[in-house]
Amino acid sequence: MAIFTEFLDKIDQPEHRARVEEVLNWVAEKYPELDRVVKWNQPMFTDHGTFIIGFSTAKTHLNVAPERAGILHFSEEIIESGYGHTKQLVQFPWNKPIDYSLIEKMIEYNISEKAECSTFWRK
Repeated sequence: MAIFTEFLDKIDQPEHRARVEEVLNWVAEKYPELDRVVKWNQPMFTDHGTFIIGFSTAKTHLNVAPERAGILHFSEEIIESGYGHTKQLVQFPWNKPIDYSLIEKMIEYNISEKAECSTFWRK
């Protein structure tokens, strides 16, 4: 996970840094076949060169990015879980538990849906 050290070191709040590290470690352990990369100063996981999921931080939440298709596919579940979202990001508040099952579903969806994808982003 050394590839993510610089990103983690820039997170000022120790609790937030620990939370992000926990999530990144969970993804890395659950999906060891995914490649770990940093693009646009954000930690991401890719599969055969295509984007699967990315992470960023904000003052009040951890952003999880499954691409717009993932947001659309899981929109109801995201709302039912009590999380906010934009067109590209799911917002996991710092003061709420992380729903790992939702992250797992988004990752599984992207791995499956992008199995034949030859570009980084969906077209």
